[in-house]
Amino acid sequence: MKKYHRALTAMVLAGATTLSLAHGDDPKTHMSAAVIKEQKEWGIAGDAKSVTRTVTLTMDDNMRFTPDKLDFRQGETVRFVIRNKGKLLHELVIGTKQELDEHAAMMLKFPAMQHDEPYMAHVGAGKRGGLIWTFNRPGEFDFACLIAGHYQAGMVGKISVAAASR
Repeated sequence: MKKYHRALTAMVLAGATTLSLAHGDDPKTHMSAAVIKEQKEWGIAGDAKSVTRTVTLTMDDNMRFTPDKLDFRQGETVRFVIRNKGKLLHELVIGTKQELDEHAAMMLKFPAMQHDEPYMAHVGAGKRGGLIWTFNRPGEFDFACLIAGHYQAGMVGKISVAAASR
């Protein structure tokens, strides 16, 4: 609840009018906390009512995602159902290679660093989580687990977003 109040306060102070709901333990409800929608190079937080596709990803302690390559079309709003089949905490973070490299370096320096953005989902051992994301820009993007050491062990994947037909 405290996180919700911080997000709401930030929205009011920033004069924000658009918000989305962040990821939670149940990807169907998508109701853990309100977040401000922020356009990123790789898209924007999506709304549950706009989901056009569901993709299930699994993570494991071999430091791999299955599948590790995803293809979308510009404009798709995707519900990610993320299953952690391992005994360690894992996460899914979507971004550019540069953003992920920088964030992973920070995580190595500050492994207890807290982060919670709509393009991230932290999933405990044996649990499932989810997020909803709209890929509104074409391009080649990445996803990874940025828990200290996991990224460096190869826990990464690729996202290709094809331009919408005109």
